[in-house]
Amino acid sequence: MGKIFLEPSILSLGPSFIAKSFGEMGLIGQGVIVVILLLMIVSIYITIERYLLIRKANNLDDSFMHRIRENVLNGNVAAAKDLCARNTSPVAHMIGKGVSRLGRSLRDIKEAIENQGGLEVYRLEKNLNILATISGAAPMLGFLGTVTGMITTFANLAEGNNAVDQLMGGLQESMLTTVFGLIAGIVAYISYNLLSSMVQKTMFLMEDKAVEFIDLLESPSN
Repeated sequence: MGKIFLEPSILSLGPSFIAKSFGEMGLIGQGVIVVILLLMIVSIYITIERYLLIRKANNLDDSFMHRIRENVLNGNVAAAKDLCARNTSPVAHMIGKGVSRLGRSLRDIKEAIENQGGLEVYRLEKNLNILATISGAAPMLGFLGTVTGMITTFANLAEGNNAVDQLMGGLQESMLTTVFGLIAGIVAYISYNLLSSMVQKTMFLMEDKAVEFIDLLESPSN
């Protein structure tokens, strides 16, 4: 049986071809790090902005509902509307919508309050889905950078140029992308859960005050 011989020139093209094909993977790895850093900055910005907004939403004057009750029972609807308009909390917006419907059926008032409450929750949860996405995407990008870094390392080793330096550089790039990806993912994950818990607290407050307002309208004295 005859033997199949491959010319040395053809065999020598293998490592060179691989090196040229994947030599630009190092640029991809660096780009991944830049993207991860940008995602981390976005996470921090959203966290600070949402935290301040949600914290402000929870600051409701203890006398607010008491003053609403007095105005409604006294028939001073204009004062109740003005009180809600001067307050920027979601509870005030929601109660204000109910006050604006006074004189209509209780069912219409309840629907107006529920619709306004849904809008307020939507505003509070704005951009939280971005944090959830970053918490999952950042570690995956870090893993992508790790893979491209290793491909670059093997490609450079195949070329045979500065083997030790190429190996150390590729490993460093791989580890950096992994670390940055994990850090960005952890920051986004913790921020998302913290802010979500704050939104839940605000929702409970809104529900409590809505029930209190409906009970006021259903009371015999009113």
